[in-house]
Amino acid sequence: MALEGVRAGIRNEAGIAAVLGILKQSFGERFQTGQAIREQHAHTTTYLPAQLPDGVVFVENAEDVRAVVQVCAEHKVPLVPFGTGSSLEGQVNAAAGGISIDFSRMNRVLEVNAEDLDCTVEPGVTREQLNEYLRDTGLFFPIDPGANASIGGMTATRASGTNAVRYGTMKDNVLAVTAVMADGEEIRTARRARKSSAGYDLTRLMVGSEGTLGVLTSITLRLQGIPEVIAGGVCGFATLKDAASAVSLTIQMGIPVARIELLNAAQVAACNAYSGLSLAVQPTLFVEFHGNAETVRLQSEQFAEIVAENGGGAFEWSTDAAARAKLWKARHDAYWSAKALIPGMAALSTDVCVPISRLADCVAETEADIVENGFTAPIVGHAGDGNFHVLVLFDDRDPAEIARVEAFCARLNARALAMDGTCTGEHGIGQGKQPFLIEELGSAVPVMRHIKRALDPDNIMNPGKIFALD
Repeated sequence: MALEGVRAGIRNEAGIAAVLGILKQSFGERFQTGQAIREQHAHTTTYLPAQLPDGVVFVENAEDVRAVVQVCAEHKVPLVPFGTGSSLEGQVNAAAGGISIDFSRMNRVLEVNAEDLDCTVEPGVTREQLNEYLRDTGLFFPIDPGANASIGGMTATRASGTNAVRYGTMKDNVLAVTAVMADGEEIRTARRARKSSAGYDLTRLMVGSEGTLGVLTSITLRLQGIPEVIAGGVCGFATLKDAASAVSLTIQMGIPVARIELLNAAQVAACNAYSGLSLAVQPTLFVEFHGNAETVRLQSEQFAEIVAENGGGAFEWSTDAAARAKLWKARHDAYWSAKALIPGMAALSTDVCVPISRLADCVAETEADIVENGFTAPIVGHAGDGNFHVLVLFDDRDPAEIARVEAFCARLNARALAMDGTCTGEHGIGQGKQPFLIEELGSAVPVMRHIKRALDPDNIMNPGKIFALD
């Protein structure tokens, strides 16, 4: 994505001015227009430029959301939902100005149905908050994108993460949502039944829509039982392709691994320095198994055999909770540890996903591309899904350097698409990946646009995301 492609939309100045006055009168101190708070609601964790909203409203319930949407709809003013701001492709930018809806105060767990293994939460609940709440029930919510993201944001971007190889993505774990649509009306997309053939699957339409179709007010989630035994460990390999081959064979053999994360040597070095690990600086897999004592032992032994067949070192695994926590904390801090490799440099974090049989080829070709161009670019991936991330460090003050990084990203996406993969496994399209969406899905993109226009004819719902501004 070229930076010049991230452009501002036409501002509705009269409408924005009217809405600012109405929201200030309606919400008082819960509506803010100060520069600092507006900047906080436009930040991104990539190099895309921030585009500030004109005001931020802190909603506390669904009635508040309906009121904000109705005012914005009446005056044709854009609105942008905001969870924790951890999105990676500019999803929280206000491309045409307007109102940021902050959900941090809509953070209640509304209902837990332990017998049915489901719960309903407000969109501002974070994944860590939810699992803390569920701990005494013997249940947990397994989707773990790394950041302590909000459930609403995770739903909107169709998030995935380290556990997806066993438990699926948000697409598989959201049973229903309620959402306020562009006309200000709230809808419920489904009931709590585990399956239904009642009409269009509006739940799946909303999951991954990045706030472009409606504003979520509640999410009903599938839960899992906390495993009796959790075992994890690490193993190193001579080459990144060997490590990826071990991942592919593990999945193809049907070993029910819960997590299997791939780190290249640069990322291992970053984790050692930032998180206090002492791993050999080589391509490495972080692995975890869930089950009972016997199944975990058997799965670990089977995995060790696959590692040996692919030239890996000894697979050292343990059920020690503290050791596992340190390992996965380092994995979750991979973004920050990579940024710390060269302080002061900008970071572009991007992801692709390919069929598992092509993972080894794709990561090997990508690493060769990194070496050839002299980039510092750690690779880390949810390898059991064929999904991996590259974080490129570069000087964003140098136009030539920006051009080189953008060309690398274009090659990475072209490589994934040539292998029948996707331009994003979990980051979403936002502003940053719009050209690659067209390359990936072609004539399907106008169909998506038709849906957007039908549900949001005035384009007030997070405009400029997924599709370029008209």
